[in-house]
Amino acid sequence: MAQSPQPHIKNLADLLAFEAQLDHSICGTSLNDQDETRLAEEGAHDPTPTHYFVLEHLFKHFSFDEDSRLLDVGCGTGRVLAFFVLQGFPGHATGIELDPELASSTAAWASRHRNLSVLQGSALDLDLSPYTHFYLFNPFDPNVLERFILALEEQLTHPFTLIHMSDNGDTWRYVGRPGWSEVASGSIKNCQNDRGHKFSVYEWPQHYTVWHYDAAQH
Repeated sequence: MAQSPQPHIKNLADLLAFEAQLDHSICGTSLNDQDETRLAEEGAHDPTPTHYFVLEHLFKHFSFDEDSRLLDVGCGTGRVLAFFVLQGFPGHATGIELDPELASSTAAWASRHRNLSVLQGSALDLDLSPYTHFYLFNPFDPNVLERFILALEEQLTHPFTLIHMSDNGDTWRYVGRPGWSEVASGSIKNCQNDRGHKFSVYEWPQHYTVWHYDAAQH
């Protein structure tokens, strides 16, 4: 279970208010409110911002240096990019978003930070070779995910780490593929503050898996 250190956070409303404050400090706007996708026919899922406390838990499995290049696949309004800035990670973070309007609004605030960039388009059309880290929060349908995994295998010759949050039902698509090894896995449903108070943030447990890929083992 992921942890939250803020003792005043006692319910989901408190958490969302706290996250909005963090968003405003980095982006000048809240990143919590997002509409349903208009691109479902292209395999896109609704944009969903990852809670900061969840990113704090998951990103412990990432190791960044000045040469690191993180790609947030289906970045939405850019919560992962905001977290990257908040944590002061070295390297560069890029978000790619299929929805033109959403990509434009995210690029507007991200342009204030030299270590962030936002691209509009499909991850399937992107040159993936520069990236060393990948984050996915259930961005698209299984058939698109399968094509994305194949693109990773075809384009990247260097090792990389990938975190797939909310991969419910899709974990098996990575299992048994040459070059892929599972680093960690788990599920998150609740948030717990540092006084032990626990409350639900997801209706159902959200499974995640952390993967390392090494083309030399392919």
